[in-house]
Amino acid sequence: MNFSQRSRSLVKTIAVLLALALPTALAISSADARVGGGMSSGSRGSRTYSAPPSTTTAPGSTSQFNRTYTQPGAGMNSAAAAPARGGLFGRAGGFMGGLAAGFLGAGLLGMLFGGGLFGGLGGLSSIIGLIIQIVLVVFVVRLAMSWWQRRHTPQAAYANADASSAGQGPQPNYRSGLGGGLGGFGFGANSAPLEIRPDDYEAFERLLGEVQTAWSNEDVAKLHTLATPEMVSYFEQDLAQNRARNAVNKVTNVKLLQGDLAEAWREGETDYATVALRFSLTDKTLDRNTGAIVAGSEQPGEVTEVWTFARRPGGGWELSAIQQTN
Repeated sequence: MNFSQRSRSLVKTIAVLLALALPTALAISSADARVGGGMSSGSRGSRTYSAPPSTTTAPGSTSQFNRTYTQPGAGMNSAAAAPARGGLFGRAGGFMGGLAAGFLGAGLLGMLFGGGLFGGLGGLSSIIGLIIQIVLVVFVVRLAMSWWQRRHTPQAAYANADASSAGQGPQPNYRSGLGGGLGGFGFGANSAPLEIRPDDYEAFERLLGEVQTAWSNEDVAKLHTLATPEMVSYFEQDLAQNRARNAVNKVTNVKLLQGDLAEAWREGETDYATVALRFSLTDKTLDRNTGAIVAGSEQPGEVTEVWTFARRPGGGWELSAIQQTN
């Protein structure tokens, strides 16, 4: 079935807009507004590129770090000084990444069908051919985004986890279970290299709530007392992006439902503890001027994340990393 020249031009224009908008929509919809942006960020010392053991709370795997200062083979104390690339242009799968991928896909199709670098969508006139081209554009865009993420995320240690950590296995859990023990954490024998005591679990639960509150209040000074400088730098980036969108994220009613210790160890004078946390919260994003809800809702939801805390001599525990679960 043939279209008039005007109709064909309109259909092609719509197809181009769809091809460019789809990867952008996917990137936006996958981002969470809560603290950490729904990404894996921070450092776990020399185990940054080693996947933490699974636990009852988080029985699956964790995602690789999207943002980290630590280079492969280096501990937290020798983390790179340069900030991680993020924001509109640097974040893998971000707006400009998706837009560039859309142009790349359309250009490759143009060359494939003999229409030149920018003529890919004009090579076929039938509606069936147009649909095929759109499918191919989306396929090429996904390949390009996957390549971009692999290029900007070090792969080394997740494929070859640190032998000592792999051999250690999960640390015996504290009778974990919903409502068991202290606010979701239980108590029991602990045979890990670094002993985690009941007051440590209290500190982890307290930090879970205090970090979310300081984030919601956009209180950067308070965040500096709760998290490492690296994590605060990521929080500042995310808060700046919220301000640019004239939005503010509010996380309230945070309650720990279940927690498990994955591993605990010491590097030099720094202690580390990685714990899986399942918690409920109300997560909503408001228009900064009107207070209207633009994302999220008043209904509470549940989240499972893996948080790593660090403690140096003379100081308390600080949030060092947040990882998403798969």
